[in-house]
Amino acid sequence: MATHKSAEKRIRQTTRRTAVNRVRASRMRGAVKEVEAALAAGDKKAAREAFARAQPELQRGATCGVITPHAAARKISRLSARIKALKG
Repeated sequence: MATHKSAEKRIRQTTRRTAVNRVRASRMRGAVKEVEAALAAGDKKAAREAFARAQPELQRGATCGVITPHAAARKISRLSARIKALKG
């Protein structure tokens, strides 16, 4: 257990940041799953709308350090390509 005041503060900060990051990661995963579900259904319009909601979530996750910027760019690029390839 931490005995220094600064170490106790770091523990408090870490638990708070962990909780925030878990929420952000969960929102990212949910947004991506929404796009994937629309792609699986073959609904291009719904996929575009879901992608418009998912893209900012992924960018926000990259900005806040939940995922790396390259991972966010890769996910956005791949989802976009799958939507473009969809017929309809």
